[in-house]
Amino acid sequence: MEATLLKKVPMFSQLDVEDVKKIRKLCVTKQYPKDQIILVEEDAGSSMFLILRGRVKVSRVSDDGREVILSILEDGDFFGELSLLDGKARSASVTAIENSEVLLLRRGDFLNLLESYPQISIGMLKELAARIRRSDSQIKSLSLQDAMGRVSSTLIMFAEDHGRKNQQEVVITKVPLQQDLANMSGTSRETISRVFKYLEDEQLIRREGRKLIFPDYPKFKRMFI
Repeated sequence: MEATLLKKVPMFSQLDVEDVKKIRKLCVTKQYPKDQIILVEEDAGSSMFLILRGRVKVSRVSDDGREVILSILEDGDFFGELSLLDGKARSASVTAIENSEVLLLRRGDFLNLLESYPQISIGMLKELAARIRRSDSQIKSLSLQDAMGRVSSTLIMFAEDHGRKNQQEVVITKVPLQQDLANMSGTSRETISRVFKYLEDEQLIRREGRKLIFPDYPKFKRMFI
């Protein structure tokens, strides 16, 4: 079962099942309860992590002590790879925001895999390129838009990464908590509440518990990008 889950990780998706099973044997399984810190910024890094189940947030602390959330990752995502590639300290902290199960792949095994399976390198480069594009978009949003635009752009970014698309409708099954959204968009929890109310009043979004629905996602994107 775990080999099947591992094959859903983008950088392993092009490999045969038997090759994925070999990779699985190199990994160590770790469980992290909700709110447990997995990585600390500036620590030395000797392993990368593959998420089998759960969700984590990648964050840094600003000069004034505020948490800035860079991204939220879930099943099939990976993190901690940069330290393995350049040998430098961790560039951000990672914390479980749900009970999570991850696989640890140590640096030596990881570098050997890159040499043995060029498909992994290609898959990783594609994912890193996508992350750079998302970061560029996030920086642009935070520097050029007002609070409404920053929050809406953050929702779009999250919908692109985690939303389920059905024609014009897009559904985020577990929208981040309001404080996490505030930390992602550089606003406050109160601002998130006001923006959500406005978007709901304008029928641009609909909420059902933790579920967030964009009835006309293309229209939403046109308004805020």
